Amino acid sequence: MTRRVDIYDTTLRDGTQAENFNLSVEDKIRIAIRLDEFGIDYIEGGWPGSNPKDEKFFSEIRNYSLKHSKISAFGSTHLAKNKAHEDKNLKALIDARTPVVTIFGKSWDIHVKDALRISLDRNLEIIHDSVAFLNQNVDTVFYDAEHFFDGFKADKDYAISTLKKAKEAGAKCLVLCDTNGGTLPNEISTIIDEVKKELGDNTDLGIHCHNDSEMAVANSIQAVLSGARQVQGTINGFGERCGNANLCSIIPALVLKLGYQCEAGNNLKELTSTARFVYEIANLAPNKYQPYVGASAFAHKGGIHVSAVQRNPETYEHIRPELVGNVQRILVSDLSGKSNVIAKAKQFGLDLSSDDPLVLDIVAKLKELEAQGFQFEGAEASFELLMRRASGTLRKYFDLLAFRVIDQKCKEEEPPQAEATVMVRVGGKVEHTAAVGNGPVNALDNAIRKALETFYPQLREMTLVDYKVRVLPDSPGTGAKVRVLIESKDGKDKWGTVGVSHDIIEASWQALVDSICYKLMRDEGKRQ
Repeated sequence: MTRRVDIYDTTLRDGTQAENFNLSVEDKIRIAIRLDEFGIDYIEGGWPGSNPKDEKFFSEIRNYSLKHSKISAFGSTHLAKNKAHEDKNLKALIDARTPVVTIFGKSWDIHVKDALRISLDRNLEIIHDSVAFLNQNVDTVFYDAEHFFDGFKADKDYAISTLKKAKEAGAKCLVLCDTNGGTLPNEISTIIDEVKKELGDNTDLGIHCHNDSEMAVANSIQAVLSGARQVQGTINGFGERCGNANLCSIIPALVLKLGYQCEAGNNLKELTSTARFVYEIANLAPNKYQPYVGASAFAHKGGIHVSAVQRNPETYEHIRPELVGNVQRILVSDLSGKSNVIAKAKQFGLDLSSDDPLVLDIVAKLKELEAQGFQFEGAEASFELLMRRASGTLRKYFDLLAFRVIDQKCKEEEPPQAEATVMVRVGGKVEHTAAVGNGPVNALDNAIRKALETFYPQLREMTLVDYKVRVLPDSPGTGAKVRVLIESKDGKDKWGTVGVSHDIIEASWQALVDSICYKLMRDEGKRQ
C-alpha cells in the first residue's frame, strides 16, 4: 500500500511572521513559482483580508500557470458579531479566487472565553457556519484548529467538538495546530490516536507545528506516523518566534527514511537549491549548520573522519548528500591530517599521494598559518591557492610594487573620504592607478581592479558580496591581529578568501589578492 502525504507550504504567510524576514509581492511570486517547480502540493499565499500586499499577490499569481501546486488563501472564521455571508474577511477569501481556502478557528476554551469573549456554543456555531459558507463558494476548504493540542489538554471534549463542527460543515482536512510550540512527540501521537477514535479513520488530518520547544520537525513526523496526511511547514523553518516546522528536514526524512511519497519527494535533488533560493530572495545569509541543506551538513574536518568517509561515506553521513542536492565537503584546519589534504587535492584536480613529501609540507604550512590566525574553512579558495603555490602550479599574475591608502575627514558633519593608490607590475609593464571608495578597503578594491582590468578584463564580472572582520585574541586592544574573510562571486560561482595581519588594510589586501588570483586561475583553467 502506497503511503502518501501532502506537503503544505506556508512560507509566504506564516514564514513572513519571522523577525527580519520580509518579502515583496514580486518576491512572493518568485518563491511560489520555485515551490511549484519543486513539487509542493499547496502554497499558502497570504491573508487577503489583512493587507493590500497579499491581495495583490493573489491577483498577480493568477497570471501564472503552475505545474502542480495549488494556491491557498488564509483567513479566520467570521467575527462573532457577523453572520458568515456578511463577513468581510470571508468574502475577501472568496474574492482571492484560489482553489483552496484555509481558515483557522479556536479550539482552546480559554481563547474562546478570554480572547473572543463569547460562549463556547457560539464558537462552535462560528466554526460550522464559516466552513459551510466557504464550502459553498470554493473548491476545497481546510480547517486549522488553532492551539488544538493545548486545547485538548485543557478540555478534550470541547477541543474535539470544534473538529466535529468543521467536519460536519465540509472541511476536507482538519489540521491540528501546535500553535505555541510546546507539545512533545509522545503527546502528539497519544492525542491524534484519541482524535481518530472520535472522528473515525476516514477523517483527513493535518499537522501544523511551531518550534518553540525545538520539536516542530519531530512532532510533524510523529503526526504523520500517527495518521496525519497533510504536513504544514515553511522552507528553512521560517516563522514567528522560534519558527515553524522546517519542510527542508521533514520532506527528506519522510521520503528517504520512512518511505512516504509526495511530489516534492520526486525532486529531492532540488531541495538544497530551493532552500538557498528562499534565503537569497529574503536577503538572508543561509544557516550553514542546517540539516540536509546547510553548507556544513556534510562537511568533515577531523582527519579520522575524513579518512573514513573517503573509504565509505556511510561511516559519518546519514544519507548521501547528492540525494538532497548537497555536496560532501572536506574541511581544512589545524585538526587536519594528510587525509584532508589529499582529499582536497583530489577535489582541486591535483595528483598527490600519501607518501608525497609535498603533503607533509602543506600540512605543516597549514598548521603554521592557522597558528597565526588564518582560517580556511570559510576560505577554500585561499587554501586551493596555497596548495597550488606549494606544488608550483600557480601562475604569477601580477607583482605588487606598492600601495597607499589615505582616509581623511575634513568636516565633523561629513563622512570621511578614502583614496587608494596602487602600483603593480604585469609582465614587464608597470601600472600606477588611484581610486576612491566607501572606506579604505573599498577604495583599495577599486584601485587594484582599475590597475588590473586593462590586462584581465574578465575581472569586471567579479563582485565582492561579503566582507567580515574578526579581532583575534592574541594581543589586547587595538594591537590585536584581525582576520578578514571576503566572499566574491561572478556570474557562475562564489568563493571565499582570507587574510590575517595586525593591520586591517594589509589583511584585506591579502584576501582581495587571493580573490582576484582565484578568479583568474579558474578562468584560465576553463579556457584550457
